[in-house]
Amino acid sequence: MNYQREFGRRLNVGIVGAGSHSYRNLLPAMTFLPVTVKAVCDIDLELARTTARQYGATGYGSTADLYANEELDAVFLCVSPRHHPGLAREAFEAGLHVWMEKPPAMRAQEVGEMIRRRGDRVCVVGFKKAFMPATDKAVELFKDGEFGPIRSVLGVYPMDIPSGGEQVLRDGVHTNWLANGCHPLSFLIAVGGRVSGVIVHRGVHGGGVCVLEYASGAIGTLHLAEGASSSQPVESYSIFGTNAWMTIDNCNRVTLQRGIPFEYGQTVSFAPAGIESGAIVWEPQNMLGTLENMALFTQGMVAEMRYFCDCVLGGVSAERGSLEFALHLMEVYEAALVSEHTKIAIAE
Repeated sequence: MNYQREFGRRLNVGIVGAGSHSYRNLLPAMTFLPVTVKAVCDIDLELARTTARQYGATGYGSTADLYANEELDAVFLCVSPRHHPGLAREAFEAGLHVWMEKPPAMRAQEVGEMIRRRGDRVCVVGFKKAFMPATDKAVELFKDGEFGPIRSVLGVYPMDIPSGGEQVLRDGVHTNWLANGCHPLSFLIAVGGRVSGVIVHRGVHGGGVCVLEYASGAIGTLHLAEGASSSQPVESYSIFGTNAWMTIDNCNRVTLQRGIPFEYGQTVSFAPAGIESGAIVWEPQNMLGTLENMALFTQGMVAEMRYFCDCVLGGVSAERGSLEFALHLMEVYEAALVSEHTKIAIAE
């Protein structure tokens, strides 16, 4: 782990969007990245200038002025998904690499257009749940590890998928399914792989289930726990593989259940000798002022931005959180919107 002041090579970057989320999360994360923040841009010029002064940077009221006056390597976009496609296109045309906050756009086709415009630039979308340490552990042990292949995945998230999805898409409504549904979807796709079909069943009183049929043959279920308070630790995931299963609670407690040696009617101890069976638990420790217990790390925000920077500095294309990943996620998002108890196939 390095801090910004310790990196020998850094990217000159601009921040586009100085709102609450950007100020609370993106800008503090810069402390841990190989970057030099040169500029902050926002349509509220005074806000941009005030924020920029805090980081020894320059404030701008438009990206046109930003690109005309600064020599940048990359930009970090943190605005409404309505504006991401246009701002990304402008940045690509200026020869810049782009990191953008989720969601990447309002429609999947807009992400496809960004792919066509990207050229040789690196672009990563901030799907933080795909970059969590808990996600990395699940992929390590199940997707590519000794307990695979994955048989099924369960996610629980406090939200709903609105009915009338065709109208939602036509009218460009910015629903919570777009704003926050990408969190559980990004985890489910990062761990389970490509999705070939989607079925949604809605409950009469809200909530329901979103069933993902993976191309691998595994099945995923997103339980839509609408009605639960989002301020409570409702979010959880379970991954079921071969001779083991894992739970992830509140994004920061990971439990691997390996079972115990068992013979029905004969086994008398739930804690047999040795450490080769039973459960393993990983969770951050809070007795020290360190890094692994900070939300910027447990939720994957630093990891997603560091990955972007490393790709740019290394001259390699992004695979995790790429526009291709974003396109597929948006295809799943749209399929779930229009599914009315019927399967929607997603083409290769």
